[in-house]
Amino acid sequence: MFFRLWAPKQNAVSLEIEGRAPVAMIAAEGGWREIKVEGVGPGARYRFRLEDGLAVPDPASRFQPEDVHGPSEVVDPAAYAWKTPGWRGRPWEECVLYELHVGAFTSEGTYAAAAEKLDHLADLGVTAVELMPIADFPGARNWGYDGALPYAPDAAYGRPEDLKGFIDAAHARGLMVFLDVVYNHFGPDGNYLPLYAPIFTDRHKTPWGGGIDYDGPHSRPVRELAIENALYWLDEYRFDGLRLDAVHAIMDDTDDHLLRELARRVRTAFPERHIHLVLENEENEPALLQREGGRHPQHYTAQWNDDVHHVLHTAVTGESAGYYAAYAGDAGKLARGVAEGFVFQGEHMEYRGSPRGGPSGDLPPSAFVAFLQNHDQVGNRAFGDRITASARPEAVEAALAVLLLLPQIPMLFMGEEWASASPFPFFCDFGPELGEAVRKGRREEFARFPEFQDEASRARIPDPTAESTFQSAKLDWDALSQPAHAARLAFVKKLLRLRRDRIIPLLPALKRGGAGEVIGPSAVSITWQADHGRTLRLLANLSPQPAAVSLPKGESLFVQGALADKELGPWTAAWWLGAS
Repeated sequence: MFFRLWAPKQNAVSLEIEGRAPVAMIAAEGGWREIKVEGVGPGARYRFRLEDGLAVPDPASRFQPEDVHGPSEVVDPAAYAWKTPGWRGRPWEECVLYELHVGAFTSEGTYAAAAEKLDHLADLGVTAVELMPIADFPGARNWGYDGALPYAPDAAYGRPEDLKGFIDAAHARGLMVFLDVVYNHFGPDGNYLPLYAPIFTDRHKTPWGGGIDYDGPHSRPVRELAIENALYWLDEYRFDGLRLDAVHAIMDDTDDHLLRELARRVRTAFPERHIHLVLENEENEPALLQREGGRHPQHYTAQWNDDVHHVLHTAVTGESAGYYAAYAGDAGKLARGVAEGFVFQGEHMEYRGSPRGGPSGDLPPSAFVAFLQNHDQVGNRAFGDRITASARPEAVEAALAVLLLLPQIPMLFMGEEWASASPFPFFCDFGPELGEAVRKGRREEFARFPEFQDEASRARIPDPTAESTFQSAKLDWDALSQPAHAARLAFVKKLLRLRRDRIIPLLPALKRGGAGEVIGPSAVSITWQADHGRTLRLLANLSPQPAAVSLPKGESLFVQGALADKELGPWTAAWWLGAS
């Protein structure tokens, strides 16, 4: 077996395989150390010993059975026998995403237990499962954004073959599987790379410190670490797509930005499969979402659309604190976000103190992933409370009727389909010193909010390091037997069936965004033009007051709320298909 390590900052590195004597690795060109060892197979555990005596795991480890500080395990990537070898994925327009955290999705918190819920998801009408990050993180519980070893699926959820079994079972049910990946930083515990390789640079600053060096004179191995990681998950585990976390924090001043090179390499590698690349990008850059011929992505398939979340959330809840102030009480922004994707298209955003975004109306609606809830928008609240805790049921259902029939690609957060009351607070499992820093930082973060001005109120914020905080996030599947939750589930199923039958077939014909019009204080009319003179029309009133309207001609698809000849009732969303 051949072992390699990029360690240009070390003068000597040895390989230690459990049960064998250490062997010195041979220096190779470009700062690499390598050695071939006979008689080593799957299950062997190994580490690299640095010149100061510190033993470190393989940064490309496929599995860490004893967590981020333990030895790496040799895994045979071809050992798993796939039961769905002919799976090629599904077209993007068919996508209905369902975001979940493996550890909190079930009481067991494993890939195997999650696989047992796939029939529920298939019956619900979603077509793609998106896993929050699973790259090996320190401790037994974490949101996943503190990953230290990007190639190793975390042992807290099971073994690599268990993850493959989950993906295999999803494919057998016609479900795609996406993975959230993090290329903008490493977690604060368990990342040994800086000790032996120039992984970071002071030329760029991120919220987590120095930027990853993707553009320096010796950055090729660093770029390959990320690009090969994307290819690895798509190839070895047969994921159908990736969601790239916070790409605005990936700094690269080269002419061929890492994001473009990564997208190009991925699309070249899998020409026969439907592979979908999705961004989270605070900068709202339309250039990364451009289409060839109006439909096929040049680089990235879509972007999480925080703007649509914000206009829907503020309308439904009435909240206007923090960044919500830029969206609250403005029906024009509601119309623009629903119709065109981005609300801010180059205008100055006071909350951030700078312009944001660019024109997005020429992009097809499917270039955006829309949602009413996700891990961030729930978990970054002080108590991790869901929208059902702060909005009336009729308001949430009106917003869901907009979201789930919208030509943008909809996403549900786990449990949203039955109005789960389980919170999703921030949680982690660091050692004492780092844990105390996180606990203190979490409470200081909310000190600027009026309701958390005094220390006693901040003390009520759940301790992110406590086991009980993690346990509170686990879905209560027994709640499905309660009438109110069963009714919400039936409502969501009905909408997703209608989307499957009437909206999805129309999406390839929608080459650009819609035209939005304000018809009331929180009421809008949106029209999307398709080919052959077809139109899709939405009238939405996301307020407790009725709005005067002129009803369109055409086929009524769905009405949630009250609709009269000249009046759109409170909390009403109505959809039509017609001719222009």
